[in-house]
Amino acid sequence: MSGQPIDPDVIELAGRLFDLARGGYTEELSAYLDAGVPANLTNDKGDTLLILAAYHGHPETVAALLAHGADHGRANDRGQTALAAAVFKQSAETVQALVAAGADPDAGGPSAREMATFFDLPAMAALLDGPA
Repeated sequence: MSGQPIDPDVIELAGRLFDLARGGYTEELSAYLDAGVPANLTNDKGDTLLILAAYHGHPETVAALLAHGADHGRANDRGQTALAAAVFKQSAETVQALVAAGADPDAGGPSAREMATFFDLPAMAALLDGPA
């Protein structure tokens, strides 16, 4: 890095983008993605926009991020994936969207499958292998 401080406006915009993902503001977030914001933007904890949208149970936002190329396999600094976050929050639609996109139920630590077992979430565990 050049040692130059990051422009405060850039930091403010990034914070706003993470808030849009957390809040499920799909249309507004999609407009930023269409304008060139990276779909895999990551915060200081390694959380991607996708992980935040999944954790907060916003399947429409998750679908939009996936459509814009978000990496469903990326884990945050604690090894958590978007799929594990969705299982933890018991967001069936989000789990289904991520599994349909190819998210690996055994990736990360704890993985989505481990999360479903640990918290005794049989309905979530059943979704991890896709439609029967």
